[in-house]
Amino acid sequence: MPEQHVGISKGTWAKLAPRAVYLHIPFCTNKCFYCDFNSYISEGQPIDAYLDALERELQLTVTQVAPPQIETIFVGGGTPTVLTPKQLERFLASVRKAFPDRSNSIEWTMEANPGTTDRDKLAVMREGGVNRISFGAQSFDAQELERIGRIHRVQDVFDSIDNARAEGFSNMSVDLMFGLPNQTAERFINNVNVAHSLDLPHYSVYHLKIEEHTLFHTLYERGELPLPEEDTESDMFRLLMETMQRAGYRQYEISNFSRPGFESRHNNTYWRNEAYYGIGAGAHGYMHGVRHWNIKGVQGYIDACKAGLPHAETTPVTRYEAMEDFMMVGLRLLDGIYSNVFEMQFGVPVERIFGDVLKRMTDKGLLDRIEFGGKMNYRLSERGIWLGNEVFGAFLGGTEKEG
Repeated sequence: MPEQHVGISKGTWAKLAPRAVYLHIPFCTNKCFYCDFNSYISEGQPIDAYLDALERELQLTVTQVAPPQIETIFVGGGTPTVLTPKQLERFLASVRKAFPDRSNSIEWTMEANPGTTDRDKLAVMREGGVNRISFGAQSFDAQELERIGRIHRVQDVFDSIDNARAEGFSNMSVDLMFGLPNQTAERFINNVNVAHSLDLPHYSVYHLKIEEHTLFHTLYERGELPLPEEDTESDMFRLLMETMQRAGYRQYEISNFSRPGFESRHNNTYWRNEAYYGIGAGAHGYMHGVRHWNIKGVQGYIDACKAGLPHAETTPVTRYEAMEDFMMVGLRLLDGIYSNVFEMQFGVPVERIFGDVLKRMTDKGLLDRIEFGGKMNYRLSERGIWLGNEVFGAFLGGTEKEG
């Protein structure tokens, strides 16, 4: 049966210190119709008090758990670039103080909404340590942007990237979405082609999910959200993969494409089920075999930081749960999971724990077995990419077996 206590684990999975940091800025100019992230319209919010609280959490975190050399920092939201240049400068300085870049090699990403990054802000970001920007374009179709509640214009994407290049940024990414209301395969692939014209090293392309507590969920429940048919969405995904491959981009994760060497190092932390710090309102963290969730509300977070770490919940992860997570997130990577890494983390061969599932998935043609270094490694097959959820779900709810 699955183990119930972290302390009796074998291997390194619960011992490794985080080398990645996620920081949450929960403020936005508006709430998009599909968004269920922990975000709040910035007008009237106590932003400076929030930055005080975030700095306090940073100090408490590094005091209680002395960090090693950090390898990646990711600032998400919300829209972090709604901060003023003065607020950005202060925020970035507090992060550098807590997590200094001793090796000058940190990948430091900040999410940005097109139209919120003028030259002054970008100069502050560059000076403050940010070296990678992820722009939330979502679409290059003005009607689609309006339908999903985005307030930026198509031209704002081009202007924002031009400004960023002028300030010395070259490592940039654009987010796109597919499966949007009334979207056709032709309109979607036009978005992809326009995105390619920007000549960026990285693109993330996500399928629209209808999440509870969003306007889209309300419309969906009423039958008032005209989503594309499943076959149309399949055509979109097929055309996406074909177009990206022709353009020289490698699909290194189900939803992510890059030129060689420009994969998101930070997101690889999640896909490899490695530890990370989570700082800010509603942020999640994972270290030493324990996951934590911070208080979500802005004022509640501010108040909690005055008394200590603002954790709303902490949950020990059993060794077997960590194994399940390793398989589910690791198989999102097109390189798949490496048996030697699994054995290093958990002290047992992957086949001893998941042999039945691995055989069933390979027999169904959803996983490929690849021999490397004398070990069998596993990755999604070409067919398995289309049926990823079936594969991931197969690793849930099993029983730990150790002979």
